[in-house]
Amino acid sequence: MPLSGVLRLGYVHARVTDLTDAKSHYGNTMGLYPVHEETGLVYYKGWDEHDHHSVVLEQGGVGLVKLGFKVADPGDIDTIETAAQAFGCVSERMSAGENLEVSDGLRIVTPSEHVIEIYHGMTAVGTEVGTHNPDVFPRHLVGVGAPRIDHALITAADVKEMDRFFQEVLGFYATERVVTSLDEDADYIGTWMTAGNTVHDIAVISGPNGKLHHFAFELLDWSEIKRAGQFFAMDDVSVDIGPTQHGITRGETIYFFDPAGNRNEVFAGGYIAYPDRPTINWTVDQLGKGIFYIQRELNERFTTVLT
Repeated sequence: MPLSGVLRLGYVHARVTDLTDAKSHYGNTMGLYPVHEETGLVYYKGWDEHDHHSVVLEQGGVGLVKLGFKVADPGDIDTIETAAQAFGCVSERMSAGENLEVSDGLRIVTPSEHVIEIYHGMTAVGTEVGTHNPDVFPRHLVGVGAPRIDHALITAADVKEMDRFFQEVLGFYATERVVTSLDEDADYIGTWMTAGNTVHDIAVISGPNGKLHHFAFELLDWSEIKRAGQFFAMDDVSVDIGPTQHGITRGETIYFFDPAGNRNEVFAGGYIAYPDRPTINWTVDQLGKGIFYIQRELNERFTTVLT
């Protein structure tokens, strides 16, 4: 059973400047499967995702349109709506069909001015290996062959408030934080939060409201991270940093940009999270080591390039 009503990050809906370029990146390089296309929109899923889609790309600009979080039961939406109203958030109900193949649900504007959608159902189309005596991966993967979406990182003017929002409204808990001091009333520079046992489903760092830092795809291990980097070299993908490892989450990583300038990540490893595990705190003076454990310093792009 899930540790809260939220099961996982279900979809990322982002803007891109050119759909043709974006389709080459997400389809040919990342190896996502196109499941639907209409004027100005294209939908993708990873090979190990059973729901209809996990990535929506919209023609026109850059940055995040919205994030979708799937809950276990329709009743969870009522609970979250009540909590969102108590928190003081603007919210509205959404009808089935407003989002392609997605159930009815709830749309919330977070304190950081991001839009998130809570839904309980999406048309299931199955994984690429099926559920009857499946193979461990599809024979004809393309490019990186990302199996699924993993997490997103957004920015907020008040990280501590967003930490409280995800706890009180969505039932998340923090696995790691960057704090201004070890005092109980310290401010937060960053928070990494999960609804279940993954090391994070969402992260929030200090920055302007409404911005996207990156969204990430899960890979299996370090060897797949390295292989992804080889595809990025073949396809002239703009790499931000990596391959390297995080101190925060312990994940192995490459950060890179899609043709529109939205930052992506391939992420492997990390640790299993539990709500009774103490939150790990990093101090600001060790932020470089926390983000990039091996290099122990941040590059300028990582802290300044947002969409």
